Amino acid sequence: MFNTLSAVDAPQPPKVLTTPLEIASTLRLLQESHDPLIITFHERNQRFQSYLVEVDKDSKTLSLDEMIPPDGERYLENGEAFRIEGFHEGVRVAWDSNGSLTIGTQDGHRIYKGSLPEEVVYHQRRNAFRAALKLAQLVNIELGGEKLKTPISGQLLDISATGCKLRFDGDISERLQLGQVYDRFIAALPFGSMTTAVELRYLHVEERINTTFAGVRFHNMSGLVQRQVERFVYQLQREARRFDKDDDL
Repeated sequence: MFNTLSAVDAPQPPKVLTTPLEIASTLRLLQESHDPLIITFHERNQRFQSYLVEVDKDSKTLSLDEMIPPDGERYLENGEAFRIEGFHEGVRVAWDSNGSLTIGTQDGHRIYKGSLPEEVVYHQRRNAFRAALKLAQLVNIELGGEKLKTPISGQLLDISATGCKLRFDGDISERLQLGQVYDRFIAALPFGSMTTAVELRYLHVEERINTTFAGVRFHNMSGLVQRQVERFVYQLQREARRFDKDDDL
């Protein structure tokens, strides 16, 4: 059963979108789903987060929200080239920019306006079943390692063969850095704890409920840990199917 999951999770070859219609439609998916974007400047190691706030096919323009942390804005002002990367339901969407974005304001917020990219890479990297956990069975996790002064405790919300979504009480965004690899992620799975390194790919603070949500991708998993993850995903998948059948009765 584990081999089946691994085959489903096999990466698909990337496509390069070149028509304005394809590009605008794909970027609009990121915008409407409020999927976070990771911005990396070519000559720098730091990563920044933003969101698409507007995609206009007719004028072939787009607008990005203010970068987090905001000090990335000075690299824009310098005209430095950068890459933008987002994920929508397992699809990686990425494009390069030559740095020609105009910094302005809209409704009192900072935005960056520019032209639609001429090419967008569309890469279906994951077809894996992503299993959501019921509130009554959320798994406790701990994030730690050399990059954190003290470990952070949270809960596992969903999981696939390649990564998972986490929830933490309070605003912990200042303690974490997008793109950083944390070398000790521990999840108390029902049949025993698993430990592996993870890369932080998503970070969002929901102020209304004083909660931080994070998305991580498993990093350099051992064969043992991969089997633990696949066993847990398969277990959740089987329970979800049984639950669906019960609903149909």
